[in-house]
Amino acid sequence: MTAPTPEMARQMANAIRILSVDAVEKAKSGHPGAPMGMADIAEVLWNRHLRHNPANPHWSDRDRFVLSNGHGSMLIYALLHLTGYDLPMGEIKSFRQLHSQTAGHPEVGLTPGVETTTGPLGQGISNGVGMALAEKLLAHQFNRHGHAIVDHFTYVFLGDGCLMEGISHEACALAGTLRLSKLVAFYDDNGISIDGHVEGWFTDDTPRRFEAYGWHVIAGVDGHDPAAVDAAVQAAKAQAGLAEGKPTLICCKTVIGKGSPNKAGTHDVHGAALGAAEVQATREALGWTAAPFDMPADIAAAWDARERGQAAEAAWSQRFAAYQVAFPAEAAEFERRMKGDLLPAFADKLPEVLAAIAARPDAFATRKSSQNALDALAPLVPEFFGGSADLTGSNLTNFKGCVKAGRDDNGQFKWGNHLSYGVREFGMAAIMNGMALHGGFIPYGGTFLTFSDYSRNAIRMAALMKQRVIHVFTHDSIGLGEDGPTHQSVEHVPSLRIIPNLDVWRPADGLETAVAWVSAIERKDGPAALCLSRQNLPRVTERVSAGQIRQGGYVLSDMDQARAIILATGSEVELALQAQAKLAGEGIATRVVSMPCTNVFDRQSQAYQMDVLPLHLPTVAIEAAHPDFWRKYVGRTGVVIGMTSFGESAPAKDLYAHFGITADRVRDAVKVLVHRAAHRAEPTWPDHIVPSTH
Repeated sequence: MTAPTPEMARQMANAIRILSVDAVEKAKSGHPGAPMGMADIAEVLWNRHLRHNPANPHWSDRDRFVLSNGHGSMLIYALLHLTGYDLPMGEIKSFRQLHSQTAGHPEVGLTPGVETTTGPLGQGISNGVGMALAEKLLAHQFNRHGHAIVDHFTYVFLGDGCLMEGISHEACALAGTLRLSKLVAFYDDNGISIDGHVEGWFTDDTPRRFEAYGWHVIAGVDGHDPAAVDAAVQAAKAQAGLAEGKPTLICCKTVIGKGSPNKAGTHDVHGAALGAAEVQATREALGWTAAPFDMPADIAAAWDARERGQAAEAAWSQRFAAYQVAFPAEAAEFERRMKGDLLPAFADKLPEVLAAIAARPDAFATRKSSQNALDALAPLVPEFFGGSADLTGSNLTNFKGCVKAGRDDNGQFKWGNHLSYGVREFGMAAIMNGMALHGGFIPYGGTFLTFSDYSRNAIRMAALMKQRVIHVFTHDSIGLGEDGPTHQSVEHVPSLRIIPNLDVWRPADGLETAVAWVSAIERKDGPAALCLSRQNLPRVTERVSAGQIRQGGYVLSDMDQARAIILATGSEVELALQAQAKLAGEGIATRVVSMPCTNVFDRQSQAYQMDVLPLHLPTVAIEAAHPDFWRKYVGRTGVVIGMTSFGESAPAKDLYAHFGITADRVRDAVKVLVHRAAHRAEPTWPDHIVPSTH
């Protein structure tokens, strides 16, 4: 791409500054400082290097751009508008307003050209690591000699805040280890955060830190000198062609709010509108005479990237057409994977797979049932990319025939479909988000359920972005035993269930576990969490179909003239069945409902829900977790048997008895409810029936 004249480059950068200032001023809300400070860097990257097509934001071989410091969202909105995306000036004028395409922070799926939702600092650069990893894996898998159909860069803008967040260490260290040489990050080193000059709380030697990670670092770049920035980008891109290529960090020294005569270089310009007087002073300082939201024709023409974007995609399409002729099967597979469609064989062979799993009489921990399901399903899902945060042998996320990705003995990148992420739960989750956003993979990763606290915000972001990411959480309760309360999840499953758009599965046996995997794989519009046991659980679904389980909650065992419902999930379904048998011996008929996924059950029709959980039957719910969540199903008059304290260190059997998570306690609770219903009296609760207060 031809560089503009210095004067035109200055005017193009000023267009970003003025659009950002005007939009923030109109909204009386926003962060003008970063867009003003990074405008020169953005002009160089977007006008001279970024390969993209505004007419097709989903072109598979486009370069990816991530604004990790997402509070500076007007920077990317200005760029998208100016280069020709379907983001008209009316949307710029509606910045931060209800139902506009220009939200306070960039949101994927809302604004054409936005690759990921950013704002929680540090996650954008981590998503970028996932995108670069996806690019490298796909290139290894699909490119052939003379046919490079996967060949693009991931560019990330980030600031001091992103680097202060610990997740940046997790993800960037792994990126260096994996030699993701097509990842280029621009560090906006302006020395300012909301509280002021960062020297009081951020004195890291960032260049040396990234050199230690194994990055190529270009330090001391004047972020307001287009020639210097351009040279740095050229050097970064050259890394991609080297056998020992590395990801690149370009450290750009900038002035936050550059162009504002009285506020530039201060925290005053970080997160607030400049005010009318300073806006006018800024226009005068920049020599900008056009009215607000009025773009001069010559500058608009210089920014317009539609023609060259269409040419770039057309050239790639020609290359892909040649690839299709030479390698038709690979081309079809690449297209399928980038669309997110599953192999036809997945649906065709699924009944056979589920039938084989259902026929296994063995008692397995559901973490082992999960691995068994992976063994059966992975050959049908070549887009799987698994991993674990240093717990593969405990999470059992590997499967027969999986290939470990990473570095070979010579330090070179090695293709694979399973990655050891190291002890990086948060980084792993955010990297998986980036892989899903890139396309071509269904990523999943494992850790202990209690460590979902580390990765929770990335789980939330996957749900917000509606990405197909699968979290495998093992050791799901006090049932893990001797490791004690630090590792025993009590509040985690209930708290995960209330994240909008996240499906949380807690299966009771092998078939429920397999159905959980199938549901997560098939679901295109959101993530799933599979919460799995360490201890062995018996088969409970002998007379149940996969279709029933797919409803999220279903009648597992029913008796004529049932007088109460026992509602359970996961490892406690076994206890529910035991309690049902005890009650039957005393002449009390009950219904047992298994609820492996409350989120899916809640999406069923009201008629189905009422059929499974009719209101006239009193209900006892049991789960080795905090009880409050289940009140939505049992009501104020029902009973929830669960955990209201942390656990203890002891064998699992002893813990269940100690905390009263037992079949006898369920039996006694049902008897009280049935007695109350029969006599229309308020119950008198024995101490051992009310929710645990240990």
